[in-house]
Amino acid sequence: MPRLYGADLSRRDLCQLVGDMSQVAGVSRMEYAEGPERGVEVLRFRTGSGLDFDVLPGRGMDIANASYHGRPLAWMSANGIPHSAYYEPEGLGWLRGFFGGLLTTCGMLTAGGPSEDPEAAPMPAGAPTEVPGTVRLGLHGRVNQTPARGVSADGYWDGDDYLLCAQGRVRESIIFGENVELLRRIQATAGEPTIRIVDEVTNRGHQTMPHMMLYHMNIGWPVVAPASRVVVSAGGTEPRDAVAAAGLAACRGFERPSTEFPEQVFYHQAEPDARGLCQVGIINPALDGGLGVGITYRAAELDQLVQWKSMAAGTYVCGLEPANCRVGGRADERAAGRLKFIEPGQTITYVLTIAVLDGEAACAAFALSAER
Repeated sequence: MPRLYGADLSRRDLCQLVGDMSQVAGVSRMEYAEGPERGVEVLRFRTGSGLDFDVLPGRGMDIANASYHGRPLAWMSANGIPHSAYYEPEGLGWLRGFFGGLLTTCGMLTAGGPSEDPEAAPMPAGAPTEVPGTVRLGLHGRVNQTPARGVSADGYWDGDDYLLCAQGRVRESIIFGENVELLRRIQATAGEPTIRIVDEVTNRGHQTMPHMMLYHMNIGWPVVAPASRVVVSAGGTEPRDAVAAAGLAACRGFERPSTEFPEQVFYHQAEPDARGLCQVGIINPALDGGLGVGITYRAAELDQLVQWKSMAAGTYVCGLEPANCRVGGRADERAAGRLKFIEPGQTITYVLTIAVLDGEAACAAFALSAER
């Protein structure tokens, strides 16, 4: 039952108060008209709870801008939201199209740094000889830069709940190689400041393929501020490198923006609860009595938790990144024995929830659960 403007309202109650549900909640389709964003489609969700967010069918069904009662939740980069036609897959070219946003998906065959994988799937008989066995992989993979097919978006009643939904399919394929498809469903409920993401990744090809998924959630100011902290279970934290090791003691806190701050990456050993769920979030107790963003995900599929911390001026952001890999790249994952695979015909399902934590009580309850 929707809770709107302090009242619990049944379907009948609400339909007596409005002529159409778009008065309080809905999904609108629109398109950017100029600049590198020209032609980028947007599915704008208004939940009626104060949470609004934009889903991008042309950018892997990822989530760009998000706000709660006008307060931005996600960091947005200087790149804007370029059309996928501008994608540069080589090396670090991915960064030229990285918009930040509440969710940038990395995968499906590689994630993390550029690498050369010497043990790529062998080419079948008859494949062109110029296609080598070693594959050069760019930063973070292609899924975020690939437009979706079969996109739909709508709102509908389910009993006394009004549901807002969008879905689309993103395929990564090449002749003589991979054919992997992501079916993404994004759902919100009117009156609730929560986003539910259900991803089904299916190998539609005929070869076993490497499979890497990383959910790059980029929380920004004012949720990220010197008063804020990361909340996560105390299962241990490992720095990526010497630069991160220097900031390990302060990895859950934040500094003021600085032109001298290097990016730091940490690996948290988040511990699942009895339901197999992990929780991580950022809470700012000084913002309007307490405001935060909490993320819940299943440990069975996402056994790694990466934190990307950048206190650099203009790139003032903390990425919370549930993943099935680390961020050294596919060759590093293979060498470390962590690389996951997806078999022909196999489907792997990922379920994540992003929730706004509004007020001292909500922040405290989430922190208690996350830090158990």
